[in-house]
Amino acid sequence: MAKNKTAPTGVNVVQFIDDFADTEQKKQDSYALLKIMKKISGCEPKMWGPSIIGFGRYHYKYPSGHEGDAPLIGFSPRKTAISLYVFTGLDEHANLLENLGKFKKGRACIYVKKLADIDQKQLEMLIKKTIKYLDEKYDVYLE
Repeated sequence: MAKNKTAPTGVNVVQFIDDFADTEQKKQDSYALLKIMKKISGCEPKMWGPSIIGFGRYHYKYPSGHEGDAPLIGFSPRKTAISLYVFTGLDEHANLLENLGKFKKGRACIYVKKLADIDQKQLEMLIKKTIKYLDEKYDVYLE
């Protein structure tokens, strides 16, 4: 079975942001997201793979037999947008995106140009609900 490429690394999160975020706005938004996600999850940020900052982890196992670990929540300050990994992608959770603000949605992530484009309280609620869902469905590790 293939090994999951997105695994925790020893890369320094702050150094990654300073080196990777291509604008001052993305750096400031990244530091704000660090505070928000750490406060809500209670976890220290860790690098997952080359470009994802994750908080906590959960172990998943699909009916196909594929299994692995993934960050509970996270983000990446990519060039075109900040990728927020705070959404399950499930249709029954789509209502959690109402009133969030200006964003684009991928299958299970949200893309924002800047943090000011979305409602912070709505984002915090979304993160809390996603963590609760993952905690009920999978083995969650708050580390």
